[in-house]
Amino acid sequence: MSEKKDLIIESARNCILIEKDCLAMLVNSIHDGFATAIEFLSNITGRIIITGIGKSAIVGQKIVATLNSTGTPAIFMHAADAIHGDLGMIQSNDAVVCISKSGETPEIKVLIPLIKLRSIKIISLCSNASSFLSQESDYSIHIPVLTEAEPNNLAPTASTTAQMAMGDAIAVSLLALKGFTPEDFAHHHPGGTLGKMMYMKVLDFAKRHDKPQVSKSDTLQKILLQITRGRLGACAVIEKNKVVGIITDGDLRRLFEKEGSHLNTPASEFMNSNPKFIQSNQSAAAALRVMQEFSISQLIVLNGDEYCGMIHIHDLLKEGII
Repeated sequence: MSEKKDLIIESARNCILIEKDCLAMLVNSIHDGFATAIEFLSNITGRIIITGIGKSAIVGQKIVATLNSTGTPAIFMHAADAIHGDLGMIQSNDAVVCISKSGETPEIKVLIPLIKLRSIKIISLCSNASSFLSQESDYSIHIPVLTEAEPNNLAPTASTTAQMAMGDAIAVSLLALKGFTPEDFAHHHPGGTLGKMMYMKVLDFAKRHDKPQVSKSDTLQKILLQITRGRLGACAVIEKNKVVGIITDGDLRRLFEKEGSHLNTPASEFMNSNPKFIQSNQSAAAALRVMQEFSISQLIVLNGDEYCGMIHIHDLLKEGII
């Protein structure tokens, strides 16, 4: 291996190891003081205003996105712009989270007193516990950083990784307090695969197909016709308007493996009398979980006891959910 490649590999690995150690130290910042700050944030009636400057500002924008998608209203306010008019976005029922490694930047020193004049509570995410920012905050969350991953200990690397992780910890803690559910997530994130998994209901898929069904006394010709027409690789077996079984392509193959003629064999003799069901108002994600758990390709869809049709794993594939 060349010297250049050795240098690349050594530098990259060293970067990751330093950032890993920084994250390990971050766990020590999760204590009663952290919990008190999170309880305060969970009780405000306004928004969380995230502010910072430089690389910390970029981290702040990501934290805002995470908070909003997990049910906590948040907006970003750049510290430099704040002192040139953007302070107007802060309302009386908001709280401010200020991110800064040093806690001593000129913009932060100007901004913090202005926020305090409005009687707005401040939570700091800072690596310097004795800094202006940490000392002037109502709640201070320490982000310990021994060294940056960059060899000259100048470019923000380990510090911004730790800030990002702490932002995630704040968002997840607030999520837990709110009892935020996957369905709630779907309301905030309706686009893309994640949204589809939650907001698309099983009935949305079942309505796209015919409802293949036979009775317990129906024989092979009708069963094959129903499975072929339905294009779902299965049909439900109905008795007195209720689903009592399912016949799949696999059941047919197993039947044909047996010796003898099976043209007159009734559905009741080779159906699976313990089919897997899912209710029509459940999500596509729920259907996928059941299919994966039981290693099956189809689910019978019910509305209460009423047969609504089927959902096939190919439906989820077509939507990009898998």
